Amino acid sequence: MQTAPRPLTRYPAADGGYPPDMETLRVGLVADPAKPTQIAHGHRDLDPSDGRRDWDVHVLSEPFTVASEDVDTAFARLTDLAREHHWDVVVGLTELPLRDDDGRYLQVETDPQQRAAVLSLPALGGVSMHSRSGRALRDVVSGLAEPDSDSDHRVPLPRRSGRWRLLLGMVLANRPWLLVPGLKSALVAALTTGAIATINSTVWLLAGSLSWWRLVIATVISISLVVGWLVIDGRLWDRPDDDSAEARDRSRLYNTSTLLTLTVGVVICYVALYVLNLAWALFVLDPSVMGGYVRMSFGYGDLFLLSWFVASAATVGGALGSGLESDEAIRAAAYSKREEERRERLAEDDDSSKGH
Repeated sequence: MQTAPRPLTRYPAADGGYPPDMETLRVGLVADPAKPTQIAHGHRDLDPSDGRRDWDVHVLSEPFTVASEDVDTAFARLTDLAREHHWDVVVGLTELPLRDDDGRYLQVETDPQQRAAVLSLPALGGVSMHSRSGRALRDVVSGLAEPDSDSDHRVPLPRRSGRWRLLLGMVLANRPWLLVPGLKSALVAALTTGAIATINSTVWLLAGSLSWWRLVIATVISISLVVGWLVIDGRLWDRPDDDSAEARDRSRLYNTSTLLTLTVGVVICYVALYVLNLAWALFVLDPSVMGGYVRMSFGYGDLFLLSWFVASAATVGGALGSGLESDEAIRAAAYSKREEERRERLAEDDDSSKGH
């Protein structure tokens, strides 16, 4: 049975009060921890574009849903929080993808009856997040303040480009550049390996004999091996909760975003390793001396090829031959692991509420 909409609460101003169309609207932003909370705090001064009323925005950092649940569960939690904090409108900001029953990915899903909405931040594309999320929140809150329909309202993503936009948003939300601290010990081992290999005459001969396409293949293989090792060692591969098409598609999306995040992070490490190896080679090696030693013609251009080859070899040897500096930095690259944390925190909150 549907319940009646929550009435809007009027909060008078210091000068005696607002006219009917100028009441203060209490807006609650419930954000998942980490990035969604940071984005929500950036909109504490959110106000309507028409300027007809003031918005009193409150931010609460708290997980309110997990992907395996129906969105109605999220709305139920948001509505309870709205009643508890006396909010007129409540919007949940999540880093999870939203889907409707037809398999379309959504940017926003709202419940006008309860003046609640869920905004999927990855659906915004991950670029210019402050301005995009601000526009989305302003539109959602304005619509919920004066609902014109009792039916659910959804903002779907385009069928063709929507999945790629969502995937880009998920990868950027994972912040793959933060993977580098988690590979610090591997980078140190790789740098040590590269420094030794750079002054090895056998490595000079091997690098000089390889064509560019073999070096490209070596690069791809080395990066792929490290990414595979991170997935296996960190147990980052997500498995469907059940045999439903929705669960399988969600796992594919999670795993794809994890692989892309890890790949971007490892590529950043690879480029850094190449630059450092090249600087080392230019500092300690003289091409004419190298050529005389191995009885081949070497120039400074060959040092770039040498550093390229050494970077590939050292990436594999360094990463696979050392432990991870921070499992948390690696696990943060996987949506499935953050979802586990949301589950655990929600379970703890439920247990504590039952205890009271």
